[in-house]
Amino acid sequence: IATGDATEAGRIAGLIAAAPDLATPLTRKMATFSNWLLWAIGGLALLTVGVGLARGEAAFDMFIAAVALAVGAIPEGLPAAVTVTLAIGVSRMAKRRAIIRHLPAVETLGSTTVICSDKTGTLTENAMTVRVLWCAGEGYAVGGHGYAPEGTISHDEMPADIDGALREALIAGALCNDASLRHERGQWKITGDPTEAALIVAARKGGLDEHTLRALFPRRDALPFDACRQFMATAHEGDGQGVVYVKGALERLLPLCVDQLSANGQPLPIDPAAIEKIAHAYAGQGMRVLLLARKNFNFGQKCRLTVEGIEKLTLVGLVGMIDPPRKAAISAIRNCHSAGVRVKMITGDHAVTALAIARQIGLNAEKALTGRELALLDDTALGEAAHSVDVFARVEPEQKLRLVRALQARGEVVAMTGDGVNDAPALKQADIGIAMGLAGTEVAKEAAAMVLTDDNFASIEAAVEEGRGVWDNLVKFIIWTLPTNFGEGLVIVAAILFGATLPITPLQILWINMTTAVLLGLPLAFEPIERGIMHRPPRRLDMPVLDAALIRRIVLVSFLLLAGAFGLFLRELEQGHSLAEARTVAVNVFVMVEMAYLFNCRSLTQGFWKPGLFSNPWIWAGIGSMAALQMALTYLPVMNRLFQTAPIGLEEWAGIVGFAVLSF
Repeated sequence: IATGDATEAGRIAGLIAAAPDLATPLTRKMATFSNWLLWAIGGLALLTVGVGLARGEAAFDMFIAAVALAVGAIPEGLPAAVTVTLAIGVSRMAKRRAIIRHLPAVETLGSTTVICSDKTGTLTENAMTVRVLWCAGEGYAVGGHGYAPEGTISHDEMPADIDGALREALIAGALCNDASLRHERGQWKITGDPTEAALIVAARKGGLDEHTLRALFPRRDALPFDACRQFMATAHEGDGQGVVYVKGALERLLPLCVDQLSANGQPLPIDPAAIEKIAHAYAGQGMRVLLLARKNFNFGQKCRLTVEGIEKLTLVGLVGMIDPPRKAAISAIRNCHSAGVRVKMITGDHAVTALAIARQIGLNAEKALTGRELALLDDTALGEAAHSVDVFARVEPEQKLRLVRALQARGEVVAMTGDGVNDAPALKQADIGIAMGLAGTEVAKEAAAMVLTDDNFASIEAAVEEGRGVWDNLVKFIIWTLPTNFGEGLVIVAAILFGATLPITPLQILWINMTTAVLLGLPLAFEPIERGIMHRPPRRLDMPVLDAALIRRIVLVSFLLLAGAFGLFLRELEQGHSLAEARTVAVNVFVMVEMAYLFNCRSLTQGFWKPGLFSNPWIWAGIGSMAALQMALTYLPVMNRLFQTAPIGLEEWAGIVGFAVLSF
């Protein structure tokens, strides 16, 4: 009995609080990128002002030029583009049964290098079915599938007699149980743990109804299942005597058994080695194996069940049940491996069972580490084990936290699944915690960055694919918008260096940046995911937003904009046109070249036609809207007054469009 931080809930809350709020790869890279951009623009502005003042230019004119340079070079639309792109990713993931709770987590999925997944219900169907009962030295096959109580219990392909040890095993499984089975709208549904529901279904197949059994043998006390003690016990009273039924992990309960039940219900000597061999054989077939035991209990002593009192048990039998792998999970794991993402299974099942399922779904099943073995490893050894081993069995929830930290210490971006209260610290510590929407507790969902509505591993793989698509689209926007900003800055610098009038004013620069960012840039957020995206390796954490090839591309387009805008501006002045007309030409050069360059940014690895010219209708809608706005800016008198523009003729438009085509 305890209060506050001394309780189990308080201890878990402390672990959750101790787990830091990790910066995502996106936020880290954008912070670095923003700092670099700030210093570059600030340095360029100071240099420009210094050069102008040295040439004898007026201080006020240089101040205006510095403002124009800053307005031009800073990508004002980038924060909005990042937010909108992430929000679109959230919407797409929701359609694929993954609910994102923290916006930056969308992109984190695309950076994931390791997925640590629970087995039951995520990699498997979570539809437990008892396949075999072993009682009094004999094995009994159980027919049927799922939770429908249809099927027979047979021995040597003949219907079995439900009596003796077999009957007692079915009773033990039905009474030491908190699940329930019901028939709704033509389907059998369960409430409670799937493992316990499978035991109720098995009892029904043997002709035993759990409601009748519970009425005949009412429960007087119970020790609920606990992951640490690995068993559940219930005390029942009936026919004037008491009995305790126990079910749980074989390695925990077998040492507590002193004898076993015979076919006629009498105790017999027990052979632990032979029983372990049988259980190992069942586990090798991918079955979860439970041990059922019993013990007489005297209620006259008025004592309650205690952990210490669970001793000197009589083994009733073994239950082998199977939860078949999800077919979609097998395909999803294959896709993750081809994408360079490692998948690790973390389960509370027996190691042999875990390895058998791992082999079926395509994981590295050479070795499994148990929770007891993990507890003996120091941090260095745990880091090596976490990297080399893909199957972890009999793992306690708190050990998930150590595994996450060990993987992160090796530079991995970790996605971790969980559903229980005890999973919450690991979910918060992981780069992206993934809670189960169906089986998950509210605490797990609150600690996680993502919730699966179907508890299916295939949804994680789909979310990773969407995350990579989100990052691709963000980079496309950055590659599209930066040349415009740098080109505007270069035009200002060139004007000051050559002592020319500014080709574009700060207000005109702001018009270009804000309108094109919304109408031309944001449509890139709707670009469909490129083919083959899951055949690329994950991005390295040390990889910058822009690599050398992309920087060369930005520089090339920036100088094209400089040449077109500044060149046509000077030509207009030489031909005797007004300053307003020349500036209108320069503004339209920027916008038209941006339209042409937009098609080049739809894919950074393939030709502009590869994604399909009409696969993203928002591109065409944006271009049409932008063209209409430019016509208004050029020809509407009110816009001419506000932005110091002027109408231009067909000859000017021919030069603008011609240069845009040349740039394309």
